[in-house]
Formats: sequence, C-alpha cells, structure tokens
Amino acid sequence: MSLATSGDLFISDLAKALDIPPERYEAADRSYRSVCDWLERRESQFFGVDIQAYTQGSFRLGTVIRPVNGEEDYDLDVIFEFDLSKALNTQEDVYDALGTELVAYARRHGMQAPLGWDRCWTLNYADTAQFHMDLLPSVPDANRQRALREQRMISLAHVETSISITDRTHENYRVRSDDWPSSNPRGYADWFYERMKPAFDQRRRAMMLAEAKADVEDIPAFRVKTPLQAAIQLLKRHRDMCFSEVEEGRPSSIIISTLAAHAYNQEGSVSGALLSILSSMDKYIREKDGVFWIENPSNPRENFADSWEHKPELKHGFYDWLEMARSDFSQAVQQSDMESVMDILAPRMGRTLVESAAHTRSQSAVVRSIAKRKNPTQRLADAPHRKPTTWPKILGGKVTILARSSLNGFRTLLVSSGRPIRKGSTLEFIASTDVTPPFTVYWQVVNTGREAANAKDLRGSFESSTTEMGSLWKEEQAGYVGAHTIECFIVKGDYCAARSGQFVVEIQH
Repeated sequence: MSLATSGDLFISDLAKALDIPPERYEAADRSYRSVCDWLERRESQFFGVDIQAYTQGSFRLGTVIRPVNGEEDYDLDVIFEFDLSKALNTQEDVYDALGTELVAYARRHGMQAPLGWDRCWTLNYADTAQFHMDLLPSVPDANRQRALREQRMISLAHVETSISITDRTHENYRVRSDDWPSSNPRGYADWFYERMKPAFDQRRRAMMLAEAKADVEDIPAFRVKTPLQAAIQLLKRHRDMCFSEVEEGRPSSIIISTLAAHAYNQEGSVSGALLSILSSMDKYIREKDGVFWIENPSNPRENFADSWEHKPELKHGFYDWLEMARSDFSQAVQQSDMESVMDILAPRMGRTLVESAAHTRSQSAVVRSIAKRKNPTQRLADAPHRKPTTWPKILGGKVTILARSSLNGFRTLLVSSGRPIRKGSTLEFIASTDVTPPFTVYWQVVNTGREAANAKDLRGSFESSTTEMGSLWKEEQAGYVGAHTIECFIVKGDYCAARSGQFVVEIQH
C-alpha cells in the first residue's frame, strides 16, 4: 500500500481552508427564517398563505467558499414559495407584494431598503454579517411541468418540486397566465445529494457516533462535508482565480457542480474525488442536433449550456479552464515536497490560501513561500492566467534569452531582464540553446496590469517560434504599461529539454 504524497494530503487541507465557518451557515439560516416569520405575521399581505422558504445554490449544496477578497459578501439565495394561484395572481402581483413586505422588514430592522432586480429582491446585511440575501418569489408549478414533460415523453424525476418564478422581463409579467418562467432548485438539490448519498450518510453517522448524538438528524447537513463537495469548492476557487482579471468565458458554478456530481464515484478522499472528476466531467457534456447540452437533472427541458451557442467564448473558457485544472492538480498530487506543491497551486488557488492550508504540515515551506510572495518576480510567476507547463522535464539542456529594443526606428539597444523600456518600443528576443536538433521552440508571454486586462490581452499560452540563421527569434510590441514576462521552452519529443526562466519586461510611459 503506497503512502499518500505531500500533494495528496495537502489537497484535503486546502479544501478545509476554503470552507466557511459553521456560524456563517447558522447566521444565514436565522436570517431567512426571520424574513419568513415577518411574511407570516397578521399584518402581512401573505398572512394565511402557506409559505415554504428554503435556500438554493451553494449554501444549500454545501459548496460555499471563502471569497478571493475577504471584503466581498457571500451570496445567500433564498426561494420563497407562496401557495398562490396563477389564475388569480400575475407575476407582478407576487413580486410587488414581496417587495412591499421587504421594504417594511428593512425599515423595522434598520437596514438599507431592498434592491429590486428582474427576478428577485436583495437585502444587504451589516458589514459584519458579510452576506447579502437574494429573495426570489415563486409559486408551485408541479402540475404544469408534469404535463409538459409527459407531452415530450421525458423523465418525471423531481417534477413534484417544480416552481414558477417571477421575471420582470417576461412577456406575461403583467398578465394572468399559466406560462411563467420555471425552476426547480429543491429538485436539483435532491439530485445532488443523491449523487453523494453513500459518502454523506457514512460521514454523518461517523459524526453522530463521535459526538455521542442520539440521531443523525442532530448533525446539521451543513456540517457534513463529502469529497464531492470539497472537490467542487476547490474547482470553484480555481475558476475564480483563473478569471479574476478577465471575466469573459468564466464557467458558471451550476455547470461545474452538475458535471462534478455526475462524475463523482463515491471516492473516499478529496484528492481521489477531485482527480476522478477532472478526468471525466466533460464526458457528461452531450451534443443534441449540433448543440452542446448540459441537462438540468431536475428539469430535462433546460440546458445549462444554452448560452454556449451564441457565446462561444463560454465554451472555450470552460475547456481552457478544465485543461489548466487538470494540469495543476495532477502535478500537485505527484509532488513529494510541500514547497513544490505550493508553487504549483499558488497561481490559481492564491499563495496566501495555500500558505494557510500548509501551515500545519510544513512551517519551513510556508516561511519560504512568504518570502517568495514579497518578491516582485515571483508575483509575476504567480499570475493566474499563466498556463502551467505539461511537458515532463529532462535535465541537462540550457536556453538563454538576449533582448533588444528600439523605438520609432531609432537604434537598437540591448535590454536586460527588469530594465524599464518605453511603451511603443519594438522588442526582439533571441534565444540560444545547447540542445541538439530536432526540437520545437515555444514562447510564453504573460502580460499583467490594467491596460492589458482591459484590452483582453493578458495572454499566458504557449506559442511556437520561428528559427532564422541558427537563432531562435520572436518579435513583440511593448503595448501595455506594467510588468510582463517572456520565457522560452525547448521541447524535444514530448519532453521539455530546456527552459530559460522568466525574462521580465518592465514597460513605462
């Protein structure tokens, strides 16, 4: 039986560092129940109406993660399901009635007035609470959804929990109609928990015995963390960091959670679940009549990837992210020393987070990481859009970079790494290597800074080079103010025979 690697053990620590404290779940629970009590009071427009209030999204699934920026709020999504007839109420009636009650609730509790959006209302809590609540009004819709599914001869799974929701952009918003937008968050959550039921039940029973509880129901669901939930938390953090500077192409949490739950095979360890999910989650993306399809398990009529058709950047963004996640985590679990694990995961998990997770395993690695974090060159190496290398390394080869710059056709000057150059300059990079041909040459240009981000030109991928006069050459324009890097890789067969290390280009006005 093989021992777990440093990376394998660290993955579990990293997931724990991402999780929010139990008191956040408890505060969220108290908050939405307080609103429900308010809506049920005698003076309420909903007095006498049966109300079911429940969370949806990451709070319900147990996959909430700490924000990348500690000052950001947590999103608490709550459904208020009112037992009202669509024959007697329009979407506008229900939406406005909830808004009126929330205005009174906010005034009563000294809160900001709620904000109204197309589908929901938002209550912002005090800064110390660090969350805001999105409240979505709805009515039951099981009968209509059952009829629609039977008509199409598709699965009736979870149809009983279907709801109709309000949407101010919907064509029937102001008229009485049976046709409202539909949703099924309870059905989705039921499916999600079914996908991890063996692991969930096992952990809940273990906690009950360890804490001498009389019944498993004494252990709240939010306290039970399965490898599936932990893996999704890691994937969401990786996604958040990858798209922290440019949102375009960012995969949605519902797509990540759905594909991960499909791919989960009750693995007992977080790293085992994570690697298994990453290896196969894209196999659950189907094609129907040439359209990419990720079916909503609680509503087979809904395609979570419907926007991919008219926004192809979302499809490309998902597959690019998946490739990076596979590379990062597979390399990390193979490492035998903590410092290497931290260096691999720091760019797309955050160096501060990996230091927090590694604190109990290797103090010396954490100390070295903190020193690296203060180094400007290391901060460039930790750029989240800098794609990881996937070639195995072979030792012995060398490659060096010589750089020259010119401005407006004036004389060419040699430039050393880190030396400031003027914006608008032309840059020539010439690499020399002792690796014997044949080989392939790749360059990796990584831009940073607001100008490059605004231009959607952060780059970070690997680009093949041209060879002239026995030298390896690449031309670039100094287009964006900030610190950027370029690195040369010599790839022989399927192995990296040499890499130059980062050459820093500091561009000034």
